[in-house]
Amino acid sequence: MPRLRTVLAVAGATGVAGAVVRRALRRRVQGSPLWPLPALEEPVSGRPRSRALRLSVTTRETVADGVVLLRLEGRELPRWEPGAHLDVVLPSGQVRQYSLCGDPADTGAYTVAVRLVTDGRGGSRELHEQVLEGAELEVRGPRNRFPLVAADGYVFVAGGIGVTPMLPMLRSLPDGTPWRLLYGGRSRASMPFLDEVERLGASGAGQVTVVAEDEAGLPDLDGLLADLPEGTAVYCCGPEGLMAAVVERAPGVRLERFGPASGAGGDGAFEVELRRSGRTLTVAAGQSVLAAVRAELPDTVYSCAQGFCGTCQQRVLEGEVDHRDELLTDGERDDSMLICVSRARGDRIVLDM
Repeated sequence: MPRLRTVLAVAGATGVAGAVVRRALRRRVQGSPLWPLPALEEPVSGRPRSRALRLSVTTRETVADGVVLLRLEGRELPRWEPGAHLDVVLPSGQVRQYSLCGDPADTGAYTVAVRLVTDGRGGSRELHEQVLEGAELEVRGPRNRFPLVAADGYVFVAGGIGVTPMLPMLRSLPDGTPWRLLYGGRSRASMPFLDEVERLGASGAGQVTVVAEDEAGLPDLDGLLADLPEGTAVYCCGPEGLMAAVVERAPGVRLERFGPASGAGGDGAFEVELRRSGRTLTVAAGQSVLAAVRAELPDTVYSCAQGFCGTCQQRVLEGEVDHRDELLTDGERDDSMLICVSRARGDRIVLDM
């Protein structure tokens, strides 16, 4: 690197020329920690995390079999709208996402409900077993990728804990707005907020159909989603199988999921070139790009590792991406990816790292 050696030699000189070069060198290093590699005009790689809040657990209540409700209190909390969720940092440092199901007008507390997933990665078990009243939790957000859009009418499909983001939506709908909710679960005892849902239907504001599998079998999605009036917005949150079935019948449905979506590009091996670092890595079948990159660049920042928080967003210079996140906009997907879940559609991808 002849140019770098020349600059360093001049920077070590004395006199006015040396002072000028040293000041320029300091500015250049501050502008790009990877100097002499080029700095980005608008850095997107390693986007900083949102501001964290420390909230107290003031209420912990069982609201269905295997489901606990937590009220997290603080002062002058950021406002949110129906469909928003929180990133919750568990005592172990794991990050999980939970829909807000309380009142958006309450600026002193956030309310979430969490189902115990016995065969999951341990986050829900940790929250159920270790987070009691009086504990403090760090949260980030709220963020909303499941907003309630203006529409002539609404159809909501909820499976089990998937009803949580829809409760604030139903409460906020203007009087006279036609809506229907299909709420399904394994049993009535396992379905949180069932009493409130049924009260909303009984009030005449909308139509509610409750389907408990141990009583009535599977929900009639064909009857619910056939011949929808133009201008109807469809929302779904629940198990992956339920959401896939709704997508088949209503391709424009708005989905909320808290696990990485399966991609069409497969999970085979491919190469990742890190252009600014001058390295080429092999991402093994079943391995994430994030894991492969951190083996070489251990300081690469990340948080949720599930495609929700955006911390690991990186700029894509070449190659087609199999996007599996639930965060990036269509515009952002043109030239960036979340390396914790997304993959290459072909044999190679180039990142600006």
